[in-house]
Amino acid sequence: MKFYRKQPIEAEQFDGSSDLFIKYDMIDIGAMCEERHSPEVYMSGDHRKVTIGDWIITDNFNHHTLMTDKEFQQQYAELPVIPKNVAKHIVTEHGLSDLIPIWGGIYRAMIQTVVYGYQKGDIGDWIINHSDMFARAWLDGYVVEGKHD
Repeated sequence: MKFYRKQPIEAEQFDGSSDLFIKYDMIDIGAMCEERHSPEVYMSGDHRKVTIGDWIITDNFNHHTLMTDKEFQQQYAELPVIPKNVAKHIVTEHGLSDLIPIWGGIYRAMIQTVVYGYQKGDIGDWIINHSDMFARAWLDGYVVEGKHD
């Protein structure tokens, strides 16, 4: 059996705003029927009703898929948000680790901070105190603090 990892996606949670309604070319069936007083919103080309809190997933082919919040939470996790100096360290270490297995690079980055010491408030202190987040950022990618919504 072969296993595959998911490709990066963009996701936006539907909040009922007219901006998202227009952006995703949604159709309000409720507005088309005189007897209905509440909106029934559907994405163009999709047969599933869109409700507030649903997620619109956009793949790298600009194809949109609808997911409930529960489905989304089960399948995806947000990228970790890390300080700029830690992001720079990851980029530098990845560059040095091109010929070393990825786990070797993470291990070296984390162990060096312990072996060579670190001071409270420096990059090593952050790595040691956020080791799970550091490893996830190294493997999955990250968002730099202050550069996200």
